[in-house]
Amino acid sequence: MRNNICFIFFLLLAVLPVHSENSSHFSIYEITCEQQVESLGIESRSPRFSWKVTCQQRGYRQSAYRILVADTEDALTADKGTVWDSGMFLSSNSVLVPFQGKELHSATRYYWKVKVWNEAGAESAWSRQGSFVTGMMKERDWGKAQWIALEKDDSAKNLYPGIHAPLVRKMIGDRKVGGYKLPMFRKELPINKEVKEAIVNISGLGHFDFYINGEKVGNHFLDPGWTNYAKTALYQTFDVTALLKKRNVMGVMLGNGFYNVPRERYFKQLISFGAPKVKLALSLKYADGSSEVVVTDRSWKVCESPITYSSIYGGEDYDAGKYQVSWMNPGFDDDLWKTPVIAKTGMELKSQVSAPLTVRDILPVVRKYKNSKGNWVFDFGQNFSGIIRLKVKGHSGHKITMKPGELLEKDSTVNQRASGGPYLWNYTLSGKGVEEWQPQFTYYGFRYVEVSDIEKLELIELAGMHTTNSAPEAGAFSCSLPMFNKIYELIDWSIRSNLASILTDCPHREKLGWLEVAHLMQHAMQYRYQLDGLYSKVMGDIKDSQTQEGIVPSIAPEYVRFADGFENSPEWGSAFIIIPWYVYRWYGDKSLLSAYYPYMKRYLEYLSTRADNYIVAYGLGDWFDLGPRHPGYSQLTSNGVTSTGMYYYNASIMSQIAKLLGEEKDEERFTQLATCIRKAYNEKFYNTATKQYDRNSQTANAISLYFGLVEEQNREVVYQNLINDIKNRNYALTSGDIGYRYLLRVLEENGDSDIIYKMNTKYDVPGYGWQLAYGATALTESWQAYGFVSNNHCMLGHLMEWFFSGLGGISQQKESVGFKKVKIKPQMLIGINSASTSYTSPYGDIACRWVRKFGKIRLYVQIPANSEAIVYLPAKAAEEITESGIPLKDVGECRILETHNENYILVSVGSGNYIFEV
Repeated sequence: MRNNICFIFFLLLAVLPVHSENSSHFSIYEITCEQQVESLGIESRSPRFSWKVTCQQRGYRQSAYRILVADTEDALTADKGTVWDSGMFLSSNSVLVPFQGKELHSATRYYWKVKVWNEAGAESAWSRQGSFVTGMMKERDWGKAQWIALEKDDSAKNLYPGIHAPLVRKMIGDRKVGGYKLPMFRKELPINKEVKEAIVNISGLGHFDFYINGEKVGNHFLDPGWTNYAKTALYQTFDVTALLKKRNVMGVMLGNGFYNVPRERYFKQLISFGAPKVKLALSLKYADGSSEVVVTDRSWKVCESPITYSSIYGGEDYDAGKYQVSWMNPGFDDDLWKTPVIAKTGMELKSQVSAPLTVRDILPVVRKYKNSKGNWVFDFGQNFSGIIRLKVKGHSGHKITMKPGELLEKDSTVNQRASGGPYLWNYTLSGKGVEEWQPQFTYYGFRYVEVSDIEKLELIELAGMHTTNSAPEAGAFSCSLPMFNKIYELIDWSIRSNLASILTDCPHREKLGWLEVAHLMQHAMQYRYQLDGLYSKVMGDIKDSQTQEGIVPSIAPEYVRFADGFENSPEWGSAFIIIPWYVYRWYGDKSLLSAYYPYMKRYLEYLSTRADNYIVAYGLGDWFDLGPRHPGYSQLTSNGVTSTGMYYYNASIMSQIAKLLGEEKDEERFTQLATCIRKAYNEKFYNTATKQYDRNSQTANAISLYFGLVEEQNREVVYQNLINDIKNRNYALTSGDIGYRYLLRVLEENGDSDIIYKMNTKYDVPGYGWQLAYGATALTESWQAYGFVSNNHCMLGHLMEWFFSGLGGISQQKESVGFKKVKIKPQMLIGINSASTSYTSPYGDIACRWVRKFGKIRLYVQIPANSEAIVYLPAKAAEEITESGIPLKDVGECRILETHNENYILVSVGSGNYIFEV
């Protein structure tokens, strides 16, 4: 959709006048609170406001703003900032401006708007009216709300920390774990007054579906997000004002998630924090000025739900014959229901800041047929994360079994060997007309579903429902090379399939938050999706998982310890330092740096305890690189190269963070540490005779160059070693999970995207083309697309970043934060005749589209208001260039920069739309 919009925009751009010097019209077109358009559950006492400006004139810069915040919509309409009036504040800042008004109250909706001035003193109209709803600002605001459950927590069933599946029998024998029943709750709520506002804050563990009068509240899937439940649980905030009537019923159904993994069917790890439970507070404000809070307590009723089995790892069973019709209607007879158990927990409740999971797409069946066992196989044509939707008609008590999978065996039965099995969906019919069902509290990664026992039934529909994090799309890319467009989709499906409430490794076998992907794929994913909320959540998970010694596990939230090497690897744990720095640079948000700085320091100090003369040499290394053996531990690069490289990168970043936060002593200490690591690294891994790092692998050379470990006098020869290795292999890649991102970064930074092109347009060696030739529809775990590992992994998707920054040409200048200063430098390769790229930055839409035709290059550029850019134009002299048909030197809004660059003319521009022709 964004591609179509971008294309239409450029068509209009070509026919509309681009010089509008006599017009100063500008307006605000998007406002957000805490980077959310619909802001619910804001816990900050000083929430931050952002806005974007559209302007017909080029070079718009904001000079001042005024923000109003009110506690009623009428007051705001009357331009009264009853909670805060910033006044006319002189500032060019339009991103994350902090609230500085009166104290905010919990579970309350506030209204706000903003106006701005330009540099000439002209004033905009007010923005549209926005609003935000606060969460629980203080623990006591939950009032008398209690955790309620169907069963008491049973220490014999609980298990924490978890146990890796192969060790379960050895460690606990046959002990039953997690065998709790799944509950549903109801509460009748008569209301005799006019409701002005109704805000619900609710947490249900492991997951909940919340209903009012039979209607599910929200379109979320698997709320709340996964956390380390020994320390933290999340809650969601909903405005339910429009759903309430005079007679109401609140209903809640619970699933297990990672809170309670039953010891049945498949499980990657066995863990149980206790019985499923819920806590809710409904804050009611009436038109007469009165208020009350309705909470979960013993006045609710509870019984066992029709979900007879649910596991995040094993699937879900539903018996429609046990469904109690009208249980969510007023007047339902619940005399046989029980009084709930009051549960005790020690966890802290926090608002869910990451976007919720939702159903993004409905996938139809593209092919169906009977296999050798007489079962029907349904093929959706795409490997994706999600569930199914079943529509069926048949007799009471008949059970349908559905087995999803990524791959098929030779006899066309579903293969779950690499994705974890048995994983099943079982549905038992009620026999009452057409029945529709979908799993509520589990999901899987699959393309195929094998269905048994449907011969005597009428199967009306089996649809695939792709579930993913609902973070807004931020960017789009396409080009004239179909293969690259296919690779773009291949990577994007794997990203979407692994964007849950954490960034998972795969949507089936593990569903765990392996941390190396979180930072290595961060830029690639942030070009496509707005992920500031997700990364804020990830940082909380890492902090909760950090040990007293400062160790950051390779997984967060950490539920189970794996074998040595997996539990604590520097290339994984370094996410704790790299992620918040990247978030700051990308979004202009330094709140994570401030909040987690002491814990980040502790991790760097821990790495120092593992160093031997500043060399850190443990962990997984360049995981899944291409060597002579099956993939796994690094084969071509010595262990200490990547781990010590990350150690140095961490120290360098922490030095910059310390400077930003005003920690002068730390800045000096971390700078000195980085210097010592660099010296030791070169002494250990650089061979002065051969002028090679380690074993001269692509990864060893790339990370040495990217991290700045190479001495200046050696950079040219080390880079040439890297190029020679690639060319000597006929442009085949060898880097793995850790090294490939840095390989692409170094090649792009040195202007060698033509080598990236040659490496990634091959079908005859393992890589993206190999996977496409193999029939993959999502990025696979191994370059070789092996069937014995996951076929939906995003850990090797680094080419996505290059699509946007290299081929697409959109990045930011070195000193820029939040894309305030944009860099437009598309690398226009022979073999590609056009590329179209867009990215929505904190300031607005950035677009770059180039076309090569008839010996000329035309470059279309869009820069958002209140930001600026340097555009790299591939020409020897400015006389070769026009802008909108006018010689470049005669265009007042374009300033030609004096540089010694022989390949490009650099032009500084302000906001606006431009058409350059070379």
